[in-house]
Amino acid sequence: MKKILTYIFYLSVTSMVLHGLVAKAQAPTDKILIKGRVIDGSDKSAIVGASVIEIDKDKRTITGVATDIDGNFAIKVSSTDNKIQFSYIGYKTQAFAIGTKRSFNVSLASSNSLTEVTVVSKPTVNNGTGLNIDARNQTTASSTIQAKDLEELQATSISSALEGRLPGVDIVASTGDPGAGMSIRIRGTSSINGATNPLIVVDGLPYETAIPTDFNFQTADEQGYASLLSIAPSDIKEITVLKDAAATAVWGARAANGVLVITTKRGSVSAPVVTYTYKGSLERQPSPVPLLNGNQYSELIPQEYMNGTPPGLPLNTLTAKEFAHDPSDPYYYYNYGQNTDWVKAITQNGYTHDNNLSLQGGGEKARYFTSLGYVTQRGTTLGTGLNRLNARLNLDYVVSDRLRFRTDIAYTHSLTDGNFVNYTVGGNSDASNIRNIAFNKMPNMSIYEFDEYGHQTPNYFTPSSNIQGQYPGTYNPVAMAKYAVNNVRADRITPHFNVQYQIIPGKLTGTADVQFDVNTSTRNSFLPQSATGRPTTETSVNRAYNYDYDGYSVTSKTNLAYTPQLSEKVTFSGLLSIQTNDSKGLSQSLLSANSASAILQDPSAPSRTQNSDLGSASGASETRSLGALINGNFGFFDRYLISVGLRGDANSNFGPNHRYGLFPSLSGRYRLSGEPFMQRFKFINDLSVRGSYGVIGNAPDRPYTFYNQYSNFNYTYLGQSGVYSSNIELTNLRYEKITGKNLGFNVVLFDSRLNFDAEIYRNRTTDMFFTPSIANFNGYSSLTLNVGTMDNQGYEISLNVTPVKKKDLVVDFNFNIAHNENVIRELSPFVTTSNGGGLTNGSFLSLLQPNNPLGSFYGYVYQGVYKDLNATIATDKNGNQITGPDKKPVYMRYNYPSVDYVFQPGDAKYEDVNHDGVIDSRDIVYLGNGNPMFTGGFGPTVTYKRNWKLSAFFSYRYKFDLINNTMITTTNMYNYNNQSTAVLRRWQKPGDVTDIPRALFNSGYNWLGSSRYVQDGSYLRFSAITLRYNVNPLFAKKIGARNASIYFTGQNLMTFTNYLGQDPSVSPRASDIYKQPIDNSNTPVSLSFVVGLTATF
Repeated sequence: MKKILTYIFYLSVTSMVLHGLVAKAQAPTDKILIKGRVIDGSDKSAIVGASVIEIDKDKRTITGVATDIDGNFAIKVSSTDNKIQFSYIGYKTQAFAIGTKRSFNVSLASSNSLTEVTVVSKPTVNNGTGLNIDARNQTTASSTIQAKDLEELQATSISSALEGRLPGVDIVASTGDPGAGMSIRIRGTSSINGATNPLIVVDGLPYETAIPTDFNFQTADEQGYASLLSIAPSDIKEITVLKDAAATAVWGARAANGVLVITTKRGSVSAPVVTYTYKGSLERQPSPVPLLNGNQYSELIPQEYMNGTPPGLPLNTLTAKEFAHDPSDPYYYYNYGQNTDWVKAITQNGYTHDNNLSLQGGGEKARYFTSLGYVTQRGTTLGTGLNRLNARLNLDYVVSDRLRFRTDIAYTHSLTDGNFVNYTVGGNSDASNIRNIAFNKMPNMSIYEFDEYGHQTPNYFTPSSNIQGQYPGTYNPVAMAKYAVNNVRADRITPHFNVQYQIIPGKLTGTADVQFDVNTSTRNSFLPQSATGRPTTETSVNRAYNYDYDGYSVTSKTNLAYTPQLSEKVTFSGLLSIQTNDSKGLSQSLLSANSASAILQDPSAPSRTQNSDLGSASGASETRSLGALINGNFGFFDRYLISVGLRGDANSNFGPNHRYGLFPSLSGRYRLSGEPFMQRFKFINDLSVRGSYGVIGNAPDRPYTFYNQYSNFNYTYLGQSGVYSSNIELTNLRYEKITGKNLGFNVVLFDSRLNFDAEIYRNRTTDMFFTPSIANFNGYSSLTLNVGTMDNQGYEISLNVTPVKKKDLVVDFNFNIAHNENVIRELSPFVTTSNGGGLTNGSFLSLLQPNNPLGSFYGYVYQGVYKDLNATIATDKNGNQITGPDKKPVYMRYNYPSVDYVFQPGDAKYEDVNHDGVIDSRDIVYLGNGNPMFTGGFGPTVTYKRNWKLSAFFSYRYKFDLINNTMITTTNMYNYNNQSTAVLRRWQKPGDVTDIPRALFNSGYNWLGSSRYVQDGSYLRFSAITLRYNVNPLFAKKIGARNASIYFTGQNLMTFTNYLGQDPSVSPRASDIYKQPIDNSNTPVSLSFVVGLTATF
């Protein structure tokens, strides 16, 4: 806390100094009233909304107004020594000395400057280093999108709005709950190592998105990436994605997975401009998988039990009273005689209110942009929500032609409510999500408790246990959503200071940046007895958990940029950059239970902590990194462009032997359209080919790996806690290296009305990090090694076309597609690459296998259902029945001789790959992988008379597989869980031909991990359609605004897919080294209807 206060003190002092500089010339004096009128110089008509500002001798803006509907204005100026400046878009700016004049009637002459800007302005590519490159001279692979293209979307995080819009950037939400993180992959997965998300750079400096190493959430890295929520989408100007190795190499070891460069808005020279934006939306979930009602479920369970082991044994309703339906026992008769749709019961319509107010303006000397935003969101799952307050202040001050300062201050406060997750002392979670419980919950059970007279009470029905089990395996989902607490409160402040000095004006510029990042978060969860009904002596009752994390980082960057004007034919720019980062993290957690009351939700309250399941933990970590970059860009005759770079990195997470690394990059561009013989083709604006080569290093995400670390046991003996070594010393762990090659093509035709870009790339990762499990007798559970090689290769195509461009009608169309192939080339033979699964119901073999992709699925091939006894006879590869020594048919068996289950009519049929009559591990085959073959998006934009704008966008992911775990749990008919309506077509008698096996209670092998549950998740999503109307300026003036617009947006309106689950957009857990996307019934992405309003004053 002391450090936080220190940072805030320095921040406040600096801000006051800057404000003082800005306000120095703005001190109030006796005001002088100036009146007048502004008209068009040609037709003498009034100019509505023209800017009338007072400027001082340094061209700083003092005050300003806008002309009314008749062109009139009235302004109070502070000094007669200043000037009055008149300006409006499309007209030449004029300025007049005030002196003794008190009235100004001004005629503004029209200007063609707008056209000139369109032709002369050169878009640049911002790689975040401070040396922006003309886009047409870019030699590396990158994509840029303007945030204004996304402003109509309802997105609390900019990452969710980018889905499908940038080629090669695959973005999938971890869940549809408010505040959920995103899985972001640029050009596939580059490593087995857990984190695959890119580096985020905001206004030239890296933005910390890492999760503390001791905080192992179920979706750790995605949850950490939700920190993008700290950047309000309304504050963002543009986003550039750096994709190839030569582009990302400038950011060193932190950029191994690509870079997202975010540029925020800044003030411009103008009178103060106030902009208010409101977006309100209504959200609802897509239709869920249909489930059995109470009556259907009550018919299924007895049949399932009859088929169990031993077969023919009926369900004993004397012990299973939930199915007795006995009116003489009102407790069971009423509380277990309902038709409850549990998924519907925990689903609600969500809404979002997003308000943002910004102020910007300034003069030649000082400019400012400040914004304040507030978002409140109710999730579509009961008990979820988000409240976020964000503020930003960006200041620019020009001291002289050679010296300027910049200060950026961003603050975010958020409170995210989620459904309860059961945490242990170390931060691990061990409970199913609430929607998964709702899918499985017995539908004949009531939400609310009935009394003995059959009257429903307002109390939730939470029996301590029933035939389905007890907490945490099952509970009343509605009671859990209502009573249990799980929230995260986060505060983050990031002051960023910059000074720029022209050492040699126009040639040599020095820039220094320093950024402080103070990031604190607190997670609180509480589980009262009313949510589970468990006995008050259990540690699941009044279970309180608190986790505090305080992160501090200081990042600096010092640049020396050399940009001499050599000649018209030869250009050069050079950059020397030194970057440092020092990050510290402090964490502590406390878990207690059995407090005296549900009101006492803080674990520090008197409660029980002396238990192996309870207690406290703490952690501290610090990492440091140092990077140096030398980069040079050469241009010859506007045709031959070369960029050379060398990056050096040092990282404290390595031992002394391998702490330093050098990573070179080389890229070039040849502009064929610049050749003299091409000048006759006037319709060709640009025709270029690019090539690049680069090497990037990647550092481990855990500190102190080269030390032996020691920890305390969480239990005591004779009052003393033991100490043990918790990791193996790793002195020779070295950088994971990614070597990338890229070939690009750029075509611009017909006055930039057609833009075509294509990229072909291949990246090879060597010395991959991997943390395999090792035998426990070693005293350790795992260790991190450099183990192998992996390739990522593919191509990207983007096309932007303007087929219609008329005065009143403009039609644009954009399309992008990306293909990525991921292949593991080599793995060390000394590490275990399999989880050993696949031999039990519901499990798949997870395997890292050379020449197969990361994210591959292995299991049995499902062939349907044995319709009768003859169908269970084993056959050889020619289809002939196999007989035993006694000449009798051999029936198919499972896992002989260790299990030796004989398949029966109605059982699941799996392919006997080796035709030995036994289904076992030798029949497990490759089933597919979770990497999409193609990703991308497309859509048109139609603008009519500059007042109306209609845009639509579709995103897609094609040809990827995922495990439908929801289908596994809702079609296995193995226990007392509810099932989907698909089981109504189950096998019930010999001769039935169906794809659903028989109901079989607690026996059989009808739901082994197989191709039945590995499904194609390909989808085409109607992501957004927007209709915007820009209000006529004359009408806007009547309501006191300069301009205004209103728009209506529909998001995620339809998803076209053959996937049998609720939503195919599923991302793998970042902590899963096998990178398998598994559908676990998480909250799906919602359908949204948005109304937006923007007004400028």
